[in-house]
Amino acid sequence: MHLTNSSPIITARDRHLLRHAALAVCCAGLFAALAALVQTGWGPLSRFDHELTGDLHSYAADHTVWTASVQMFSDIGGTITMRSVLGAVALWLWLIGARTLAGWVAAQTLIGWGGQWVLKLSFGRQRPAFSDPVAHASGPAFPSGHAMASAITCAVLVGLLWPRARRAGRTTACTTAALTVLAIGASRVFLGLHWTTDVLAGWLAAGIVLGAVTVIVELARPGALARDFRRVDWRTRPRVQRVLVSSARPPRDTGPADDPADDLPDAPSVDAPVRASDTPGTAAGPATDPVPDRPDGLLR
Repeated sequence: MHLTNSSPIITARDRHLLRHAALAVCCAGLFAALAALVQTGWGPLSRFDHELTGDLHSYAADHTVWTASVQMFSDIGGTITMRSVLGAVALWLWLIGARTLAGWVAAQTLIGWGGQWVLKLSFGRQRPAFSDPVAHASGPAFPSGHAMASAITCAVLVGLLWPRARRAGRTTACTTAALTVLAIGASRVFLGLHWTTDVLAGWLAAGIVLGAVTVIVELARPGALARDFRRVDWRTRPRVQRVLVSSARPPRDTGPADDPADDLPDAPSVDAPVRASDTPGTAAGPATDPVPDRPDGLLR
């Protein structure tokens, strides 16, 4: 009797889907719980909101130079800036042929913007009110649009850099993104334009959008995001390196409309060894193979 393993095989794509589905579901659950506490005016959370926002506003009113710097940073990191950055990235991806990846970025931007206003109008929470405000903003407060847009933008940019970066680059990108998101969110509370729970809700809403959009794209176009990431890797390589990599591969019969990135195999290809007898004037020695590609796209 032969024993066989009947357990299902979980592929990398399945793990990718599960991670993003879990992100969307967890953030949705936390957002719903936070929204319920805010709407019902739960005492401890309400006191925390009012005390922290009031203390930060008092400090801002007494330190005008610092407040002006925070205001400038908040304006630079505003929703228009963040969505403009993602729009430029989506356009660039479209022009180099990474159409699915471009649509993914554009969907994050548009759904994030639309979802933000649906939530704001649904809850209609008032912004903090002070007799001597240091900044002004209009519209409902919950969730914070600045917090939501900055979280989506930084997460998308880190996601695009992740496949090409080494460990040090990934650490730097994640740290920079996290500090940027935290600073923008804190600036809105410091200026008295949002409650702390508005900022928390903005981050949770961003997680819902990031996870849900990724799952939808993966289900609609299986494997397309991974192929576009390889295409971006190919397009962003230095030109000399691309020539060397192409010369190390055997020629393939491809049509004129084929994209070079589509010819990238999953595993490095190795040409037949060169014998010393095939090269006149060369001493006999062990056969040598061309240097294969490293997984990160750089030559050894």
